[in-house]
Amino acid sequence: MTSMANTDARHLPPAASTARWGAVLALTLCVSTLIASEFMPVSILTPIAADLRVTEGAAGQAISVSGIFAVVTSLTIASLAAGIDRRHLLLGLTLLMLVSGLTVAFAPTYLVLVAGRALLGIAIGGFWSMSTATVMRLVPTEQVPKGLALLNGGNALATTIAAPLGSFLGQYIGWRGAFFIVVPLAVATFAWQWATLPSMAPNRASGATGSLGVLRRPEARIGMGAVGLLFMGQFALFTYLRPFVEQVTGVSVSLLSAMLLGMGAAGLAGTWLIGRFVAWNLSVTLVAAPVIMAGIAFALIALGSIPVAVALLLGAWGFVGTALPVAWWTWLSRTLPEDAEAAGGLMVAVVQLAITLGAAGGGLLFDAFGPSATFLAAALVLLGSALLGHAGSRTTDRSSTATF
Repeated sequence: MTSMANTDARHLPPAASTARWGAVLALTLCVSTLIASEFMPVSILTPIAADLRVTEGAAGQAISVSGIFAVVTSLTIASLAAGIDRRHLLLGLTLLMLVSGLTVAFAPTYLVLVAGRALLGIAIGGFWSMSTATVMRLVPTEQVPKGLALLNGGNALATTIAAPLGSFLGQYIGWRGAFFIVVPLAVATFAWQWATLPSMAPNRASGATGSLGVLRRPEARIGMGAVGLLFMGQFALFTYLRPFVEQVTGVSVSLLSAMLLGMGAAGLAGTWLIGRFVAWNLSVTLVAAPVIMAGIAFALIALGSIPVAVALLLGAWGFVGTALPVAWWTWLSRTLPEDAEAAGGLMVAVVQLAITLGAAGGGLLFDAFGPSATFLAAALVLLGSALLGHAGSRTTDRSSTATF
């Protein structure tokens, strides 16, 4: 076992001796810009469809193209870019985001819009696949959870403001102007990364393994299963919060918007605090968080007609659910450090697939049996994630003990 540990150590990407927080902040700005680009169109589908003379459904399909390309890229980038300096690769992905923004903003036809969204999907899939491995090389090992929390904070902020910002900007500068806002942000991101990112030689072991090859390890299979169930349950409920609050709670649109904004603000707070819970006990966090989310789902079923209770429960949902990905990215950095890039790509693909399945399955249940059935199913799936998270943490602990 000792010789295996030494072999693995040779394949580990070199850890940073000093923290490069400027580079981490530059990556955080990149995350915010990417996620804003991904979610902004949700609130401006109607003007996009009218301008390009397509149906709103077709416009929505064009928007979803980015998710498909993100999955494909996440599964292949570790192998395809095995010999490329990670500094150059990240800068290239940022340029791709810039080109995507220009392409979409000036798209003369529907097909050009689709092409622009495909470029964005490549940037999203590539960046998120390498995010954990990159943070591991920018800050010392004990500060990796803090670095990942910063990245997820940028994600949470962009997710909270992207849709309302797109709607607001669309009223005054049109949907093309709203998309063009991404361009100067991408330029600033590129310049900041150029100034702060160090040269990072590729980790040949990760490129050789490949994303699907990571599944040969039992702890990876269990962990990815837990991640998949987590996001499936989360989005089976989250996707249908608005119709639930409108139909069951019966509040006005303005109060609904305030509830959702409060949930987003709670998510930001949770993201900044999650590092402390992870440092305290990662295994407990991975198990307790989905259990809490399942409890919130059950409480929404029971208390859904009480506006104050629903508002508080949505705040708790945002606090836990938005921050939980930080814990799983930390798990990846500790459990699969020598395959962080390949495992990161696999996790991105699992998350994207789980979100799609969760939203689709939740929709079928919502239409057939109503919101209570949807929320009940989401709670059960979340409990399944907690069980797998417990099994995965035990497997990881045994592996760590055997290695040392």
